[in-house]
Amino acid sequence: MDSYTSFAQVYDTFMDNVPYEEWTDYIAKLLTDYNVRDGLVLELGCGTGNLTQLLSQKGYDMIGLDNSLDMLEIAQEKSRDSISSILYLNQDMREFELYGTVKAVVSVCDSINYITSEEDLTEVFKLVNNYLDPNGVFIFDFNNKYKYETLLADNIFAENREECSFIWDNMYYEEEEINEYQLSIFVQVGDDLYRKYEETHYQKAYTLEVIKKLIEKSGLEFLIAYDAFTKQSPMADSERIYVIAREKGKNR
Repeated sequence: MDSYTSFAQVYDTFMDNVPYEEWTDYIAKLLTDYNVRDGLVLELGCGTGNLTQLLSQKGYDMIGLDNSLDMLEIAQEKSRDSISSILYLNQDMREFELYGTVKAVVSVCDSINYITSEEDLTEVFKLVNNYLDPNGVFIFDFNNKYKYETLLADNIFAENREECSFIWDNMYYEEEEINEYQLSIFVQVGDDLYRKYEETHYQKAYTLEVIKKLIEKSGLEFLIAYDAFTKQSPMADSERIYVIAREKGKNR
C-alpha cells in the first residue's frame, strides 16, 4: 500500500493542531515510570519525525523507523536543521531489523492500526520483544474500535487551507473490521493552479481485548492500558488507548 506519499508533503500542515509537546511529555513520563530515562529508544511509524525529535531533545538516543520514504525525507531534513542526532530507517515494521536491542519502543498516531491483520500485528509484537533489552518497555497507542464505528463511520471530512486542502471520504466495513479512507489532496503550485493527488489508506479496528491477546501470544507481557493522555482505565467510548507492555524473554 502506497500510503503517505503525496500526503507526506502536506502532513505537517494538516497536523499543526496536534500538541506534540504535550504528547511527548506524556510519553516521557510513562517511560520514566518504567525507569527509562535515557538510552536507545525506537519509534515505529515515526512519520515526519515530530515526536522523534522532541524525545531526542529530552535526552533519548532516538531511532525513527517508517515505511514511507517520503515521510522520512522530511524527517531527515528537519534533523539537519537541529542538533539532534537521529538514525532514520526506511523499513516495514512487520519485518524490521536493528543492529542491537533498545531500552524502549514507542509508536503513536495509530500506526498500529495500519497493521491490518492479527497475524501481522503478532509478528510486529514478536519483533519488538526480540529487540527490547531485558525488561524493556513498549508504549504504543491505537484507535479503539469505537472510533471507527461511531465517529469516523461512513462520513466525509474536509479541510481547506490557503496553500492546500483535502477531502477525506471514510468507509468502515463492520464485518471485516477494516476502515478505508480515500484522500483527495489539492496542493497549490501556482497563483490559481492546484495539483490533485489521491491516496487510499486502510486501518484495522482493534479492541483492547484483541490487543492483549496478541501481546501475550507474541511473548510480550501486557502491563497496563490507559485512556489516552490520562492515567485512567480505558472506557467503551475511548477514542484512543495507550498500552504498555514489557519484554518477557526472547523467542527461540
